[in-house]
Amino acid sequence: MNLEPDEGQRRFADSRVARLATVSADAFPHIVPVTFAVDGDRVYIAIDSKPKRSMDLKRLRNIEANSNVALLVDEYDDDWSRLWWVRADGTARVLAAGSEDTRAPIGLLQSRYPQYADDVPQGAVIEVTVTNWSGWAFTNDAKLLA
Repeated sequence: MNLEPDEGQRRFADSRVARLATVSADAFPHIVPVTFAVDGDRVYIAIDSKPKRSMDLKRLRNIEANSNVALLVDEYDDDWSRLWWVRADGTARVLAAGSEDTRAPIGLLQSRYPQYADDVPQGAVIEVTVTNWSGWAFTNDAKLLA
């Protein structure tokens, strides 16, 4: 069954990891797992200090070239009656590292992920303005939707 947008947003916000899909200027898709925080119809993703080859990340270059993005969270279980997914489609912009605009999003991320208390993200922050929440769950069982 399709999830109502409010239910999808709730499930999305309660999830611990999402996949961020971007598209390059020459139309190649790129997808990476991300940690995130939700504030209404905004999703924030920090570029943190986890090992990366460079801070010149493909996801940031793609957003600069094409601001349309999608985020996906899902729940898999061998009991297929527990399957669900939620997608957040929207537009993204990159907030410059160290700017005043990153202070509140980093605070939200720190409240969700204890790892960020000692290792505060120093990179840019991606802000996604969600224009559509969509999702699906295997069943409409009231227990599943509670």
